Amino acid sequence: MLQALAQWHEIARSGDPARLDALLAEDCVFWSPVVHRPQQGRDLTRLYLSGAMRVFNDSFRYVKEVVAEPHAVLEFTCDIDGITVNGVDIITFNAAGKIIEFKVMVRPLQGVNMLHAKMAAMLEQLAG
Repeated sequence: MLQALAQWHEIARSGDPARLDALLAEDCVFWSPVVHRPQQGRDLTRLYLSGAMRVFNDSFRYVKEVVAEPHAVLEFTCDIDGITVNGVDIITFNAAGKIIEFKVMVRPLQGVNMLHAKMAAMLEQLAG
């Protein structure tokens, strides 16, 4: 799991989603902070994570990490359009080191609302 977590950090730092398929389990589930239903499968998880990598900018960084196998909780911060967004990525890995669940929680409300609008536009662009 620690090797897979290190791979996730490399992908997040680079902002390049090209290596996500190797890290995501086929049946991975993505939990968005603004969509009430879980997004099922590698393809949707890749789409959401790719969109987030484009919406977040160079100010994105992880500031805390708590690891208790098979889970990792990564707190992040980012400034977008003058709003400081703070949140956590809760990641669960399977025995093979693949991500099987990726849950994102975000605050404050202004940040959630802004991310909702920006992610909707980005997902439409990526899916289109």
